[in-house]
Amino acid sequence: MRSLSAPAHPAPSRAGTAPEHAGDAAITAAVELLLLRKGVCTHLREVASREGIVELVGFTDSLQSRERAVAMAKTVRGVRGVINKISIRTLEVPDADLGQQAEQALRQDPLVRGFALRCRARAGVLTVAGTVPSGAEVPLVLRVLHGLPGVRRLNNQLRTNAGAAAQPDAEIAARVCAFLAWGTRGRAPLVHCHASHGVVHLSGTVATATEHEQVVATAYLAGATRVDARGLRVAYWALDGEPRRQQFAAQADEDVAQAIRDVLARDPRLAAGAPRVHMRDGVVTLHGTVKSLKARQAAEQDAANVVGVWHVRNQLLVQVHRHPPDATLHQRVQETLADDAWVGHYRFGVSVCKGRVQLAGTVDSQLDRERVADLIAGLEGVAMLDNQVAVFAHRGEWLGPVAAGAAPASAGQPTDQLLAERLRDHYHWSARLHDQAITIRVSEGHVTLTGTVDTWLDRKLAAAGAYDCGARQVTNYLVLPDPNAPDTPPLRPSSPSAGRAPA
Repeated sequence: MRSLSAPAHPAPSRAGTAPEHAGDAAITAAVELLLLRKGVCTHLREVASREGIVELVGFTDSLQSRERAVAMAKTVRGVRGVINKISIRTLEVPDADLGQQAEQALRQDPLVRGFALRCRARAGVLTVAGTVPSGAEVPLVLRVLHGLPGVRRLNNQLRTNAGAAAQPDAEIAARVCAFLAWGTRGRAPLVHCHASHGVVHLSGTVATATEHEQVVATAYLAGATRVDARGLRVAYWALDGEPRRQQFAAQADEDVAQAIRDVLARDPRLAAGAPRVHMRDGVVTLHGTVKSLKARQAAEQDAANVVGVWHVRNQLLVQVHRHPPDATLHQRVQETLADDAWVGHYRFGVSVCKGRVQLAGTVDSQLDRERVADLIAGLEGVAMLDNQVAVFAHRGEWLGPVAAGAAPASAGQPTDQLLAERLRDHYHWSARLHDQAITIRVSEGHVTLTGTVDTWLDRKLAAAGAYDCGARQVTNYLVLPDPNAPDTPPLRPSSPSAGRAPA
């Protein structure tokens, strides 16, 4: 059983034909439209682009919204970077109260509550200090604090435990290369790395600003104490599909399974122990127990993002040592949702039974729905979540599944022709989906997707994009191509996601 090794691929070749260069005016329009459809940062005063560098100017009501606007802009094809000039206009929270709320949020989060962390606030600037095991835990801490009302800026003074993280440079570099080669989020043949005294130096080319961030995050996950990515550039020609096809060549099931085990073993969200992995014909089954619903979701994401995986069966059980009374957990769920700067203005129906939480209600965007699920998954005592929250836009269009008992779509529902045009345009500007073989059919607001995509993540993004564009229902028949017959249609069956927004 081999470990920490990369899949065997042919030597990479640079793209022979560069993709069409996107003009700055078109990039600007695409970013504006995406942020509007996603319901992110609606108070932007200006979006501008120069040579693929997008500048966002305006204000929003939370740090979470600001960060999401930047993240969304980076997913647009042709965007090489983002200059963030969005200011925060949020509630005035007394310094002492904000610091206490931050520390309480960190203590309650199952992924970071074991760390010795301190928070202090001054005029909306929240400083977090303390020690975490490695650079991979830093974003987990910051993510908890982004959604707190009253936070205008985060001052990160976290330190890593250098002694615990010390590893041979050759081992770190080999692990980085293996994780990149087995990962589906970047074009590994175009990225190079070496390590010196625990510092990973990255060079080469990625296609988008998002991939740049993901490659850096992968280096931290692999054990880097610091990452130098000054030599890693974003270039249009890296969107070419040839390096990707090389990366997604057929792999043996046991090699894929071992790659999954390697990633799970390094993921700090699974610090209590990695799940058991079984792989057969591209289908991964995860067995065992985890400490939280967040950890269960993290394991599934890790497995889905490994080359060679086309479906994940998540049979992990959440092991709750102390089940709080239903009434206590019910109150904790309501308070958590109400206190969040991103979704606190919504009202939800909450039902709790022995650690199982069911949510109902409506939100304005798919991102809001995902935020709700993420908040509840992070609560101690939650073993299962049934998220029945539907997505409804104020402009009168349903952007998600119709919840039981909800009103039907209004006259603002786009026509089938308009919906199809929106979706084609959405895929055209997606850095991940623009060159994938997706066929769209629309009938009475019901979108059916057929064809092939490279990864399971692409499959989810395609369905989410359909909801963002106004679909009332999505049936997702997209499948991954057969790596042994890349020029033929895919043959593996796929379960449709009719009637439900992707989780």
